[in-house]
Amino acid sequence: MIGKAKVRSEELNSCFEKLLMVAAGNSGVGVRMEGAVITEWKDIPMELLLRIVSLVDDRTAIVASGVCCGWRDAICFGLTQLSLSWCRKNMNNLVLSLAPKFTRLQTLILRQEYPQLEDNAVEAIANFCHDIQELDLSKSFKLSDHSLYALARGCPNITKLNISGCTSFSDGALEYLTNFCQKLKILNLCGCVKAATDRALQAIGRNCKMLQSLNLGWCDNVGDIGVMSLAYGCPDLKCLDLCGCVRIT
Repeated sequence: MIGKAKVRSEELNSCFEKLLMVAAGNSGVGVRMEGAVITEWKDIPMELLLRIVSLVDDRTAIVASGVCCGWRDAICFGLTQLSLSWCRKNMNNLVLSLAPKFTRLQTLILRQEYPQLEDNAVEAIANFCHDIQELDLSKSFKLSDHSLYALARGCPNITKLNISGCTSFSDGALEYLTNFCQKLKILNLCGCVKAATDRALQAIGRNCKMLQSLNLGWCDNVGDIGVMSLAYGCPDLKCLDLCGCVRIT
């Protein structure tokens, strides 16, 4: 496979356009690039392959990673954003199979209409995807505190976390998470009644000094002590949703 060295942007654009014409029906015509000729799809350099992959949906990108070892390595190395929200069943098994390969992910969207994710999938993410910065686990009703413990240990660079609707998480697990994930800027706890308590908010105020947005909608265990902890501990807080927090005076 050619093209491990950086390719000039102008030549990349030119080669990309020629490949599109080849794909449109001019088969058999090679595309010259830096002294080499691309005659087969396996010859596409990494930079160009990633540009092609950027034009397709995430499901197609996953399929493309199984074409050959060269494509697999290029896509797994270069892919930084992935959404599996289109997966209506077997999302848990899909995450288990992809996490060891897509180790450079920075954004991972696992929003579900029907609860599929289990703790072992989140643990796989924490074990292999240490660069994760944005993670959406909303409506993951099957997850337990083990998931938060795993994320705390494996993904300390998280800046945006959505665990809205994850009703099984406890305030102790959320407190543990904030001890490690202190770069959090956006946190969605909507509906996390057991997790969002004054104890957890005190931990957030103590550990998450960079927090800018916090959703506590319908977390009716939140009281004045917790909100005051946020006020004193999170000076950058710009957006705070307290809808349904009936204990606040």
